[in-house]
Amino acid sequence: MLNKIYIRFLSLIISAIDNPNKKKIVYFFKKRLNEKSLNILDVGAHKGETIDLFYQNFNINKIFAFEANSDIFKELENKIIKKDYQKKITLVNIGLGSKEDIKYLNVLNDSSSSTFNDIDQETKYFKKKEKILSFLKSGEAIFQDKLKTKILPLSSFEELQSITSIDILKIDTEGYELNVLKGINTEFFKKIKFIYFEHHYDLMIKKNYNYRDIKKILNENNFKLSFKTKMKFRKTFEYIYENEKN
Repeated sequence: MLNKIYIRFLSLIISAIDNPNKKKIVYFFKKRLNEKSLNILDVGAHKGETIDLFYQNFNINKIFAFEANSDIFKELENKIIKKDYQKKITLVNIGLGSKEDIKYLNVLNDSSSSTFNDIDQETKYFKKKEKILSFLKSGEAIFQDKLKTKILPLSSFEELQSITSIDILKIDTEGYELNVLKGINTEFFKKIKFIYFEHHYDLMIKKNYNYRDIKKILNENNFKLSFKTKMKFRKTFEYIYENEKN
């Protein structure tokens, strides 16, 4: 019971901290997409935070939401099934990457920080995060589990082939964003209008790539930077790239 209270408390804190940034993002998309009925791909859906944000502010045609963590996916399913817009949501319990693969998801007690990447526990950022989470969760270990997860490239999903236009591709995969982008072929990139993603500059997550690698693949597919904002109290930025030919 206490653990659930701590989780709820932590979620409320994070939501309050991030709210100004979310307002900026909503404003950005409202100016460019107006009242259009949107098709959205949500990669790293977690507990439906982005689904809620878009449904509260936009006219939605369809959302395809991908969540790799099977435990969190069950929570997401239970949440969405109670919503009146559930028929507009397709939930997929799978990880996305550059190729078909099997990987282990490192599950943290702060489930939004779970990652397919290795974590450097000697970094100052990790130690600070561990201290905060241990305090909020009564000394609970920061690492919870390793979940065996199937990975597929985004372009391989047959359900998406019939969609001619994707208004927003959102990616929040804790240091796995480049791998997700590598799983998108040239023709699929042409369907997408905006790509909205996070990038972590802290050294805790061993990404094995830099922001310039993401910028390169996006520029090669005609996407240019349209929006950038720093997330408070974290070495993390949110970016929106726009397809200049879409």
